[in-house]
Amino acid sequence: MANKPPGKADRKDGADGVPSGRIKQIRMVAGIIREQNPRALPIVALAGVGVIAVFVIVGLLTGLAGVLIPLGVLAGLATAMILFGRYAQSAQYSAVEGRPGAAAAILQSMRGNWTVTPAVAANRNMDVVHRAVGRPGVVLVGEGSPNRLPSLLAAEKKRISRVAHETPIYDFQVGNEEGQVPIRKLQRKIMRLPRNLRGPEVSELNYRLKALPQSLQAPKGPMPRSGRMPKPPRPRMR
Repeated sequence: MANKPPGKADRKDGADGVPSGRIKQIRMVAGIIREQNPRALPIVALAGVGVIAVFVIVGLLTGLAGVLIPLGVLAGLATAMILFGRYAQSAQYSAVEGRPGAAAAILQSMRGNWTVTPAVAANRNMDVVHRAVGRPGVVLVGEGSPNRLPSLLAAEKKRISRVAHETPIYDFQVGNEEGQVPIRKLQRKIMRLPRNLRGPEVSELNYRLKALPQSLQAPKGPMPRSGRMPKPPRPRMR
């Protein structure tokens, strides 16, 4: 009885060699896109077929069908994939927009060598600050009230500056108010920041930030009205 190569029997691929897990992921994303925009998938299909049709027609008219048709197929697939990716990103933004932690989800989906730490600072009003470390330096992103976030961001910026030294520290507020960055533009805004650090410097910066003590969180429950801790009862004198 012939032995099968290790792992080959356990791998479930589609007919074209694409792993089944990848196919399920594409189907799931397609379902999300269909829910957010029913016209998106037909547009993706028509765009891909349209590009292929143009190459086929030009190839038949010029007698270069053998060259242009394969190129057309590749160009059509590439066009469909690009549009599919853009609609998928738009659907992702629509799914998380307005929800707590949306900025952290966007930061964690960024391409490149980024180290994202959600909720490095917060208060009792559920305003939070997320931290991302990469080639530009340190990026702080705040979610919450535009009136309370500046002080929260300033405190976290001061805390990080103790170990960041001369490393640039950028801060943004996510939202639709004046001076804030819409969630759909956050990733683009961050990716356009200048590259100030090299790879080893980013690793060293992450190491220093891990040594920082965690910021104190707001206590749970109502604060005392006086703002002071209650005094212990005095012992009785005999």
